[in-house]
Amino acid sequence: MPFKPWSIDLKISTPIHMSIKLFILTFFTMVLANCSSNSENNSTDDDGTPPLAITNDVDFRLTKADQSVLLQKQSTILGFGTSYNNYPTIEINESQTYQMIDGFGFTLTGGSAEVINQLSSSKKQQLLLDLFGSDENSIGISYLRLSIGASDMNATTFSYDDMPVGETDVNLDNFNLGPDLDSVIPLLKEILAINPSIKIMGSPWSAPVWMKDNESTVGGKLQVQYYDVYANYFVKYIQAMANLGITIDAITPQNEPLHDGNNPSMLMTAEEQANFIKNSLGPAFQMANIATKIIIYDHNSDNYQYPLSILNDVEANKYIAGSAFHLYAGDISALSNVHTAFPNKDIYFTEQYTSSNGDFGGDLKWHLNNVIIGSMRHWSKTALEWNLANNINFGPHTDGGCTTCKGAITVTSATTFTKNVGYYIIGHASKFVPQGSIRIGSNLSGNLNNVAFKTPQGKKVLIVVNDGGTNQQFNIKYNNKWIITALNAGDVGTYVWE
Repeated sequence: MPFKPWSIDLKISTPIHMSIKLFILTFFTMVLANCSSNSENNSTDDDGTPPLAITNDVDFRLTKADQSVLLQKQSTILGFGTSYNNYPTIEINESQTYQMIDGFGFTLTGGSAEVINQLSSSKKQQLLLDLFGSDENSIGISYLRLSIGASDMNATTFSYDDMPVGETDVNLDNFNLGPDLDSVIPLLKEILAINPSIKIMGSPWSAPVWMKDNESTVGGKLQVQYYDVYANYFVKYIQAMANLGITIDAITPQNEPLHDGNNPSMLMTAEEQANFIKNSLGPAFQMANIATKIIIYDHNSDNYQYPLSILNDVEANKYIAGSAFHLYAGDISALSNVHTAFPNKDIYFTEQYTSSNGDFGGDLKWHLNNVIIGSMRHWSKTALEWNLANNINFGPHTDGGCTTCKGAITVTSATTFTKNVGYYIIGHASKFVPQGSIRIGSNLSGNLNNVAFKTPQGKKVLIVVNDGGTNQQFNIKYNNKWIITALNAGDVGTYVWE
């Protein structure tokens, strides 16, 4: 019930007590009168001047777990102040700095390119501007991963040097970019016209089958006799893409080297990858003056001993820029284990898919907690979701490829597409945290999982997910002032200020 100071019985029995009571009643009456005056819609102060307007200091974008709000700018006025409260506080410390960010994005698979290219010219341009542009209506994707040859999200399997059964091509005379010249590369050129600074990583799902011990696109190993040939295959790929105006910033020697049941796929142990890098791939890059980074592993965080064992090989180590991870098994904190052991080597998070039968709210929260916030808090320079786009049947895919991988975009016809949860997972970071941003300090407070950045323009960005089960009010504190905001359970907010 409301507090009524005049209802207090002070058991007054002396003139002194009467004076005290009169003082208390007068004081509270003045306070209440002042509060009442401030709550009215007065247009002037006592001296006739307009009252000071409350200014908004922080832009706030929200996605709600129930999909009622999707990456939407909020009209809430968030002004920094110093009024004390007991809410949990996330304090931003820009003097505490961590890794520089290379970007956020997806894998542009052959299947992604195929379905996006099926859109009408105007609709495709609308989608590409939405994904890769820099205006208010775009999410500003800044990093793409490509498959070197086919991935399992291609309609068919192929490499860049396929030969008839029983034949080889050790000089790589028949090397060519094959089907990618008709789909991925033309689309990539359109993307580069929108964002020329986008970074690109290439990853093979398999070597050409004639190099493998089982002569199959599924499983098998790269034969040692073809190590140098396969190294030159990477060199030719990077040079061929460069000739088309496409810079490959980094490669991994093998996607998911411990998963040999996909189509395509290839098994490559840590010892084999170390030998390939130090004896063939590294020297081949050096001889050809290739500046493309070599990033090892590119698989789940449950086996972080794999990259550690390669980095412990002194001769392999000198050619390696960093390690890449997925999270279909293990815990995201494993990325920090590798960083701690080799702090001069970079960390990359390169793949995580959302499922065709996934729940929007559940996927939103899990992926923000792990892929975006988790990977960043554990030193990653990138956070990439899996497939950029597919059709209504979650294809195209190879025979044996993923049948439940849901793209960020579903292309439904030549003139329509829909945005799925992956779009919003990445968008909450890519739209606000450009390349060259630096992760800065922010404390974890209760169920408010978060990560903070400072952009090259000096803006501060805080991404928060409410990992609890109820609405949570909280403070964002910066330079000894704070704002009060709130997120419902499972909701995600991105906060940006100068």
